[in-house]
This record gives sequence, C-alpha cells and structure tokens, in this order.
Amino acid sequence: MKKENELSKIIIACALEAHRTLGGPGLLESIYEEALVHELGQHSADVQRQVLLPVNYKGKVLANSLRIDLLVDNLVIVESKATTQYHTVFESQLLTYLR
Repeated sequence: MKKENELSKIIIACALEAHRTLGGPGLLESIYEEALVHELGQHSADVQRQVLLPVNYKGKVLANSLRIDLLVDNLVIVESKATTQYHTVFESQLLTYLR
C-alpha cells in the first residue's frame, strides 16, 4: 500500500494529465472525475466514487449523508471541482469530511 505523500503525488499527476487532455475549465465536474478515475486506474489505484459518508448529529445518524467524490486507496479524499476560482468553502468541505 502506498503512503499518503506518494499517493498524493500520483493523484496530482493524474489530475494534471486529465486537465491537460480535456482542457478546461468548461466541462462538467463528473467528466473530469471520470477521466481522473481512468488515470488513477492506470496506476493501479483503488478508487471509490461518490462514497456516502453518514452524518452523526448528537448520537443520531441523519437521513442525509455527505458524498465524497473520490476515495483513493481508502486513504486520500479527492474532491473534484470544475471552477475557475478557488473558494475557502472547498477547504471547509474537506475538513468536514475528515471530522
């Protein structure tokens, strides 16, 4: 199994390859996500898409779950974004997943 840093380098390289090949922005997030999954598969990564993450509120599991775009090797969360500008809410979203 790969370590987080090694795996992160592979993920970034795959994301850049998908972006270069498809161009962008301009396509739907799901298109970039699918291309990234393909690229990661070329590196034998185990990728789960649209993983449901239950939300526990005061001991009760809520009916609505969070949805992680990609979980790579059960170790790294990848949140796909098709946007021209970074927003701090993206960081907050990932931190929520990690909690």
